[in-house]
Amino acid sequence: MNRFQRVRDNLKKAYDSGRESVRQMRAERPAPEPERYENEFVPVPPDPEIVHGSTASRDDADVPQPLRIAAAWSWRLIVVGVIGWALLRLVGMVSIVVVPLAIALLLSALFGPAVGWLLRLRLPRSLATFLVLVGGIGLLAGTLTLVVNEFVAGVPKLTENASAGVRQIQQWLRTGPLHLSDAQVDEAIDAGQKWINSNTTSLTSTGIATVATLAELVTGLLLVIFATFFFLRDGRAIWRFIVRLFPVNARWSLADAGDASWTTLGAYVRATVLVAFIDAVGIGMALVVLEVEFAFPLAALVFLGAFVPIVGASVSGVVAVLVALVDEGWVVALITLGAVILVQQIEGHVLQPLIMGRAVSVHPLAVIIGIACGVVLAGIIGALVAVPLIAVLNTAVRRLSRRRPEIPPHAEVVTTGV
Repeated sequence: MNRFQRVRDNLKKAYDSGRESVRQMRAERPAPEPERYENEFVPVPPDPEIVHGSTASRDDADVPQPLRIAAAWSWRLIVVGVIGWALLRLVGMVSIVVVPLAIALLLSALFGPAVGWLLRLRLPRSLATFLVLVGGIGLLAGTLTLVVNEFVAGVPKLTENASAGVRQIQQWLRTGPLHLSDAQVDEAIDAGQKWINSNTTSLTSTGIATVATLAELVTGLLLVIFATFFFLRDGRAIWRFIVRLFPVNARWSLADAGDASWTTLGAYVRATVLVAFIDAVGIGMALVVLEVEFAFPLAALVFLGAFVPIVGASVSGVVAVLVALVDEGWVVALITLGAVILVQQIEGHVLQPLIMGRAVSVHPLAVIIGIACGVVLAGIIGALVAVPLIAVLNTAVRRLSRRRPEIPPHAEVVTTGV
């Protein structure tokens, strides 16, 4: 074999080995994936929902935030209003029980220090409570007896002075700037008499209704006496029982708020009694000096009226001025009016800030609104309890809203109360 033949064989072997290697590489290569289009069967992700932190869905987020806030406040206020209306209806249905209990609480706050003083003298609790309650009832009965006796003794003179005053008014209508004739004056008097005669039936029915409610008044008075006795004797135990009805975590805060509220109520009642006594003494002394009839009953009226702040003392002072006008004339009435205004100014600018103190300070606007609401809802009793109720609620809310100290998990909760 010549050289050329050997070169050709070598090239053929190289060519065959190259083709074999290519076949092996093709056999080992994976099958190519089918061609895909970019947008074929590729899911498009949804747009992210724009949800506000105070909303639960995108539908809520579409509502403007001020409207959402107004709606949230509205339905909550509606719920609170419905619950308040239901409570007022319930209180109205059992007012014969609620009103005596409210008065008993006020009396308990007033007599509480006296019971505590007797207890420090080693007297049994029941005996101390009985003595204080009997002493209070005796003082009230004695005062009412003096007032009624003086009123009965002075009615004839007051009636005579009132008749003389009416005749003077008639004479003034004839000779004064109005220059009314006798026929016109007589016609006005006849119109007044006709009105009284036409309303006799309604006045009589009102009197009958008053007699019918006498049993309710007696029942309420007995309930006040018994409730006051048990509040003074067992008030602390009753409060502990009420506190233990609530969850353990809330007992400390509730007990603390109750103690603070009771302290506020006691301070308010005692301060009000002192202010009322000073008002009654001041106006009563002025009436005695001016020799106005019914000085003691009017002073007692001023004392009772002072329990309704701002309004009560002013109304009782007006009554004193009217009695002075009928009894002694214009000059004495004007002097009485000046004395009443002077006493009211001393009360408002000296006694109230000095005696009431910061513990029971309530804004005058809150006092006026509370008294108005109390009169509308419960009449005189509502006006009497409105301000102490506002003072107690103010103290309770302040205590409940403050941060309380941490209590160990298994610590015993000690509750104190009335």
